[in-house]
Amino acid sequence: MQTMATCRALATRGHEVTLVVRPDTSRPARDPFAFYGIDRPSSLTIRTIGGAPGPTARRVRFLIEAALAARAARSVVFTRDLGLAALLLALPGPTVRLVYESHGLADVVSAELPRLLGRPELAPSPAKLARLARREARVWRRAPAYVTITAHLADELRGRFGERPRVFVVPDGGPTPETTPPAAPAADGVVVGYAGHLYPWKGVDVLIEALAKLPAVRGLIIGGHPAEQDRRRVEARIDALGLGSRVELTGQLPPADVAGRLAAASILVLPNTSSAISERYTSPLKLFEYMALGRAIVASDLPAIREVLTHDVDALLVPPGDAAALAGAIETLAADPALAARLGAAALARAAAFTWEARAERLEAALEAAAA
Repeated sequence: MQTMATCRALATRGHEVTLVVRPDTSRPARDPFAFYGIDRPSSLTIRTIGGAPGPTARRVRFLIEAALAARAARSVVFTRDLGLAALLLALPGPTVRLVYESHGLADVVSAELPRLLGRPELAPSPAKLARLARREARVWRRAPAYVTITAHLADELRGRFGERPRVFVVPDGGPTPETTPPAAPAADGVVVGYAGHLYPWKGVDVLIEALAKLPAVRGLIIGGHPAEQDRRRVEARIDALGLGSRVELTGQLPPADVAGRLAAASILVLPNTSSAISERYTSPLKLFEYMALGRAIVASDLPAIREVLTHDVDALLVPPGDAAALAGAIETLAADPALAARLGAAALARAAAFTWEARAERLEAALEAAAA
């Protein structure tokens, strides 16, 4: 969704945008903009390249064709693909007008994800991690403009690879908040909502443990495909704690339906656990969606989250992984509707700085730097 929403926001600001994709990444088969409920202006087109048998061949062909297309068009290239960025910058001749957007140090993320997923067999070799670090260093040194989604990530890159000009911190975005957010739910009990992935590091297990401590509170968890191991894990934990009657696990919903379901909650939760990805590299889309709804938010007290939220100003922040603290914050808001309303109103006002349009405006500085 981040890619489609960013492209759409840039196009609506007057830019001609071409989204270049591989055939095997255009899932679902229909227009990905329609899938996410995002209208596509006429100035935004989709180009599919790199068709070939086998995933490795498709990847190689995509890189080659994308590099040739970028060189021929002389357009500004904006990519999150480190391999493509490195290839473009290695081409002979004039430097490609490239903006690379980093969502985390490549070797750190590659090493941490298998552990977080509980899949140690997927751990990359030390040699591969070293190659990723060298590749990122080259892109850091040579890219005309470099974007990070958090300030902490920018600081980490500088600390590892040295200073460089034209580094832009551009967080993710969310919907434009309504002047009047959805009405508060009817007074039939407190509902705590969560939307997103069910990966262990997202902290859904911590939320379930917290709900077990709050017998008067109901839970709404949006996310999880029936075939996913993570959904089965979450379902088992809900059943083990006897919460089936008051915690609803909806599974995946059409993106256009998520906000409406979340509006039924009086408190929204972002319970990320502590990891490099959560602490320094995350700019959660669901956080900005929460803020645009004007609901009270309880979130993990992590550096990347503190770049957006301030404790007791527009949210309550609690130690990551601490179910008791999370339960305590939920209980505090449930017992103090005035506090919940104040925090929700402050989050709603803050949301205006984190819309997709605001993200596109920030990105323009990076695009202009690369084009200069």
